[in-house]
Amino acid sequence: MANEFMKGELASMIDEFQAQMSALTEVHQQRAQLTATGTALQKRVTVTVNADYVVIETRFVDTEDLTHDELAKAVTEAAQEAATELARKSAELMNPLHERRGRMPKMSDLIEGLPNLDDQLPELIPASLAPPNSPERQRHNPGMVFTDVEELDDLRPSRISADDW
Repeated sequence: MANEFMKGELASMIDEFQAQMSALTEVHQQRAQLTATGTALQKRVTVTVNADYVVIETRFVDTEDLTHDELAKAVTEAAQEAATELARKSAELMNPLHERRGRMPKMSDLIEGLPNLDDQLPELIPASLAPPNSPERQRHNPGMVFTDVEELDDLRPSRISADDW
């Protein structure tokens, strides 16, 4: 009897998996069409990114009075705003799939002793928005660190005199 229950659960999981793959294909098609736009300096600088966070358009309006540094900062700010908006849109698009997946039994629910692999996924660390070589990036980047090393005494040659020969 337990075997029939397991067969039924497995068949149900396979059907749900196929339905999710179909829904995922549709979501991927919708995601590919996403764009997001960010602005800076009271909309004088506008940056639009596509679904892969690639800048696809940059527009300037009345920016002749700006320095190169001001303009560069505004473009960066607008691109970051566009990326944040795109992330929000992408998450919104994926929410129904995540909710549907959450309702499905996990393999660990069906097989006693099997660990829940979702619990073992590492937490995503958000990327820094600090520019290259900024103090924030230097604090978090210790450079190359070698851990599998052998400590040696000072191997520099000592002074050799003619008398040593």
